[in-house]
Amino acid sequence: MAIGSLPSRVSALPGRASDLRLQLKVLREAGVLAPQRPDRTARVVKTLVTQGTTPASAIAVSAIKFPDRTFIVDETGELTFEQVHRRTNALANSMREMGIRDGDAVGIMCRNHRGIFEATLAASKLGVTALFLNTMFSGPQLVEVIEREGPTALIFDEEFSNLLEGVPEDVMRITAWSDETPEGPNLDRMIATGSRDDLAKPKSDSRFIILTSGTTGTPKGAQRNSPKGLAGIAGLLHEIPYRSGQTMVVAAPLFHSWGFINSVFALTLGCTIVLDRRFDPETVLRRIEQHKADVLIAVPVMLLRITSLDPELTAKYDVGNLKIVSLSGSALPGGLALEWLDRFGDNIYNMYGSTEVAFASVAGPADLRRNPSTAGRPPRGTRIRLVDDEGRDVPQGVTGRIFVNNSMTFEGYTGGGNKDNLGDYISSGDVGHLNSDGLLFIDGRDDEMIVSGGENVFPGEVEDLITGHELVIESAVIGVKDDEFGQTLKAFVVLTAGAELDESDVKAHVKANLASYKAPKEVVFLDALPRNATGKVLKRSLA
Repeated sequence: MAIGSLPSRVSALPGRASDLRLQLKVLREAGVLAPQRPDRTARVVKTLVTQGTTPASAIAVSAIKFPDRTFIVDETGELTFEQVHRRTNALANSMREMGIRDGDAVGIMCRNHRGIFEATLAASKLGVTALFLNTMFSGPQLVEVIEREGPTALIFDEEFSNLLEGVPEDVMRITAWSDETPEGPNLDRMIATGSRDDLAKPKSDSRFIILTSGTTGTPKGAQRNSPKGLAGIAGLLHEIPYRSGQTMVVAAPLFHSWGFINSVFALTLGCTIVLDRRFDPETVLRRIEQHKADVLIAVPVMLLRITSLDPELTAKYDVGNLKIVSLSGSALPGGLALEWLDRFGDNIYNMYGSTEVAFASVAGPADLRRNPSTAGRPPRGTRIRLVDDEGRDVPQGVTGRIFVNNSMTFEGYTGGGNKDNLGDYISSGDVGHLNSDGLLFIDGRDDEMIVSGGENVFPGEVEDLITGHELVIESAVIGVKDDEFGQTLKAFVVLTAGAELDESDVKAHVKANLASYKAPKEVVFLDALPRNATGKVLKRSLA
């Protein structure tokens, strides 16, 4: 670990992101640069030279390298890399015939199935911006985002058709998943009738707009270009041991940045992805056993749902082949991490980041065994700074605002504006601290600090403690106005089935382990915390 002028400026490994030798070593070990037949190698090189490194070129390359290898398994069946490449050629050509052109944008509102992949790849082949839409949007939210972002067309699962009433009439409608053959344009018909010939490289690379979670307000569109080069991928591969040819059960929503990043990994590595439209904890275990899956892509709340199943039920499924449980999207409670590691093996790799900064740090099994609340260390090519309100680096152990620098940070919000930045470092929106081992810990959102009686309190520390209680499943802490102290803490707590714990017990538990001013003044018990599609707690709903 290289450390800058103060302990709060951290880089994961010595050297620079452009250290080509180490990048190549990592990519060889992962199988990205595995030897190929000379004729295939020549075709791969030609594709990369003429097309660059985009999702469009990634599927073309994988179709050359692994034509008959299964790429997608969903509720409809299986598709090989060659089939997906040809199908997305057909879809892109049909979209162009409809009038969708280089530089346009296409909204995509789909659950986890082949349609969201094929729409994304077709957009990349056309040089069209892909706007990923949250499947939990209400009608007014959808209309607001569509009007703000201005897509030419909307590709959507039929179940969301009732939300389209206020969408402008000039936005073309294309149905993706449907239980019956729908009227009008739909993906299956467009793929069946479109030319499967390769498309020329578009004038401009496609862009991708991933909406922020909107946990503190209206979701914003965070835009980024197609990933350039392999430095970012090599950095994460150094921390998370994905390998070519693995089978991934992807439970995390594909419209989210974590789903998108892992789709890039699957394309680049020639991995098989297994999809179900809706998450069900037992179905995930069944898919892992059925496909002898090596990898599970999920968000932490999904692990909570799986570990909440009856142990006799989970024991029915053989998940012994599972080598990697790759998580992101929301905080991973320390107690949940240890419970999973004890029951299912040392296989968790928890990535901390945001829609804007992509990734900032990774906590592997050894890190989580050492301290299950840690967010880990930055991967190669990523640097972080922890600073005070004046932009000065803070010492080890002191909470500061987290700023991140890597090759995959976003380019600004589509509606204008940007995250706070310090030169090339962009704010993650969180605050945290480093311990003596250089491990990062997240203390909360930088706008969530609560000042109670003149003392600064970050909710994350209190939430971790309450959630660590043996009778608690999860908790959330917010600040509420108070005439005497300015603000006081209010805790929302979800108990294990049949547990008996009252308000005084929770307060006493906090006071016994933290400063007394960090104890909540009020405790509310709920059956579940309100969450969005990626598992983040919606604190504005609690407030």
